[in-house]
Amino acid sequence: MRETKKKKRKWLWISLSIIGLLVISIGGYAYYIFQSAADTVASIHEDIDRKVSEKRTEEVVFTEKDPISILLMGVDEREGDRGRSDSLILMTVNPNTNSTQMVSIPRDTRTEIIGKGTQDKINHAYAFGGTEMALNTVENFLDVPVDYFVKINMESFKDTVDAVGGVEVNNTLDFSYGGFDFPNGKITLNGEKALAYTRMRYEDPRGDFGRQDRQRQVIEGVMKKGANVSSITKFGDMFNVVRNNVTTNLTFDQMWDIQANYKAASQNLTQYQVKGSGDKINGIYYYIVPEEERLALSQQLKDHLEISGNTASTN
Repeated sequence: MRETKKKKRKWLWISLSIIGLLVISIGGYAYYIFQSAADTVASIHEDIDRKVSEKRTEEVVFTEKDPISILLMGVDEREGDRGRSDSLILMTVNPNTNSTQMVSIPRDTRTEIIGKGTQDKINHAYAFGGTEMALNTVENFLDVPVDYFVKINMESFKDTVDAVGGVEVNNTLDFSYGGFDFPNGKITLNGEKALAYTRMRYEDPRGDFGRQDRQRQVIEGVMKKGANVSSITKFGDMFNVVRNNVTTNLTFDQMWDIQANYKAASQNLTQYQVKGSGDKINGIYYYIVPEEERLALSQQLKDHLEISGNTASTN
């Protein structure tokens, strides 16, 4: 079993949960809420040249419950600068086994940048060629199709937590960080505090694993508050957070089909880690993933996506 290991500012799950919650919650609300959600999704749509991954032989059919993959990208975008992808998480969803897998790819992972023809850090693919180059590079690295993507501006994190009215977590480590104190026990966090709570790493004896656990608590807190829609007094704020910080190639109809046919799979989530180690090449730090580890992870994802065939070597 591999556990997710994140680098800086891993807030893809939170923003993605908002999109899912918008879609899942629409049915019980008035028409204007439905229309607002539809308008929001239309405004965040980003077209890419390809419609079907080259690693697919047939197009995904939601009503037939074909397993799907979604690449979650956390990007650090600035005005006039495309930025880089600070987070890359591949999520595979299999409604036939009612299971979801999430694999976090370390941003410094050394691999071929597809379309650039060079070996570099995987997060540079977005800087070089935008969304499509990032998708193609991840596909090549894991040798599985990337059917859809959700791209999130990292600055959305604080707004997301505030949009649901803050979250409650059970803190197991008494510490201070970012100008805030975090005592043991149940504590309530607003956006600013949640950001600090999940950024601390070096003082945690568990390192990245400790930070990962705190991130998971915040994500679960957001989803819990979001699922209880009656607790959200500023529903429009959620639409604004998504509209200002998220883009995707999923349409509103596709989101609707996903919530209708894949919803149960989200209840059984397993997180995996890309195993490797750090090393320097020509004075530059990279995260090196052994070929046998990459092949094993790729085959695991293929099995979950119900794709036949052995994983190709990148050598």
